[in-house]
Amino acid sequence: MKDDVWRRDEIESPCVKLCTVHPAARLCVGCLRTVDEIANWSRMTSEERREIMSVLPTRKSRIATRRGGRAARLKERG
Repeated sequence: MKDDVWRRDEIESPCVKLCTVHPAARLCVGCLRTVDEIANWSRMTSEERREIMSVLPTRKSRIATRRGGRAARLKERG
């Protein structure tokens, strides 16, 4: 069977199979998409996908900061 029969001219998913949603940023820590973007990806146009792909690098800073672990949680409780 030839693979080119299954080849499609679409933007590939940025999924890296590290699917965990960051609790504060509400972004997947693997691909940096929102839950809605992940759910709708297969129904999006190439233009919509390209737009999302272009902003993904800017989202990294939203989850890159450490939340502080146990010490921060204790401090929040006062």
